[in-house]
Amino acid sequence: MNAFSSLLRPALFCIDPETAHGLSLKALSSGLLPRVRPDRDPRLARRLMGLDFPNPLGLAAGLDKNGEVADPLLGLGFGFVEIGTVTPRPQAGNPKPRLFRLVRDGAVINRLGFNNKGHAAALERLRARQGRGGIVGVNIGANKDSPDRIADYVAAIRAFSGLASYFTVNVSSPNTPGLRDLQGRAALDELLARVVEARDSEARRVPLVIKIAPDMDEHGRADIAEVVLARGIDGVIISNTTVSRPPLIETGFAKETGGLSGRPLFRMSTIALAQFRRMVGPDLPLIGAGGVDSAETAFAKIAAGADLVQFYTGLVYGGPGLVGEILTGLSRILDRRGLASIADAVGLETDKWARETP
Repeated sequence: MNAFSSLLRPALFCIDPETAHGLSLKALSSGLLPRVRPDRDPRLARRLMGLDFPNPLGLAAGLDKNGEVADPLLGLGFGFVEIGTVTPRPQAGNPKPRLFRLVRDGAVINRLGFNNKGHAAALERLRARQGRGGIVGVNIGANKDSPDRIADYVAAIRAFSGLASYFTVNVSSPNTPGLRDLQGRAALDELLARVVEARDSEARRVPLVIKIAPDMDEHGRADIAEVVLARGIDGVIISNTTVSRPPLIETGFAKETGGLSGRPLFRMSTIALAQFRRMVGPDLPLIGAGGVDSAETAFAKIAAGADLVQFYTGLVYGGPGLVGEILTGLSRILDRRGLASIADAVGLETDKWARETP
C-alpha cells in the first residue's frame, strides 16, 4: 500500500485514466504484481447461492471486462471476481474521453458504454482457466444497437452456462441509452422470466443475480423486490453507479455525463441497500457495492444488510494491497465486536440505515 501510494499511483495518475487502466491489466496479466493472499480467516467465509465464498470481498465488474485477468485478481485475495460487462457482439463503447478521476473525492465518472470484445473472446479466456478454481461471475448486458435486448441476455446465459460461477444481469448501467428502462416492473418481469427459463433449460444451474441502480425511489425498489422474489432470482447487487451528483470537491468534472462511483456514492447506495433488505426479508443474498474503500465501509455495508460486498473504484485509489488490508480489518472488527463470524454482522444496522435520507 505504501509503495503504491508513494510511487505507482502518482505515476499512473499522470496519464489518461483509460490508458492507466490498460497498463494495470498488463501488469496483472504479466505477473508483475505479487500474489498477496492474506491469511484466511474462516470467520469471513460464507456459503451463499450454492457457492463457497472464502471471504465476502468481491471485485465489481468493470475492471476486467473481457475476462483477461481473473486469476491474478483472485490472487490479490478477493473472495470472488466479476468480469464484464460482456455483450454478444464486440462494441467500442462511447466516444473518448469517457473516464474521469475526481481524485480529491475518491471518485470516478465513467460513460464507457459496455466497451468489450464480445462473448467469443470472453468464452475463450474462461475456457482456458477451467479447473483453476475460484468464484468468477459473468456480468451480462445488451449491445447498444440490439433489436432485441432481452435476447442478448438470453444468449449470454446459453453461452456461459458451463463456465460462469454466477450471472449478473446488468440492467442499471446509465451509459447505454434506454437500458435502465428494463428496471421497470413489466419490462423487468419479462426479462427475468426469459432469463430464468434459459438458465433452467441448461444442464448446469447457475445462480442469477440482478444489479440495480441507486437512482430510484422506494416505490421503484419495491417493484424490483416483488419481481425478484416472484421470479426466484438468487441475489441482488445494490448498487451500480449514480447519475446524480452529491456534493463534490472537484466540481468541474461533476458536469461530465456518466455514472459516478466511489466515495460519494457510499451513503446513497448503503441507504438503498438497507431499504431493499427490509423489503425482501433476511434470506435473499444481497451484495453491497458503492463507495467501499476500507474495512469500515465494507463492514458498514454488511451491517446495513449485505451478505457480500464489491468494490472497484476503491482499488483505483488504494491499490492492490487494499484487498488484504480490508480483510485484515474485517477480522479485527469481528474481534472488537465479539462476533463469531461475518454472517453474524449481516443486518445489525439495517433499520438505522433504512431510516436515513440520502
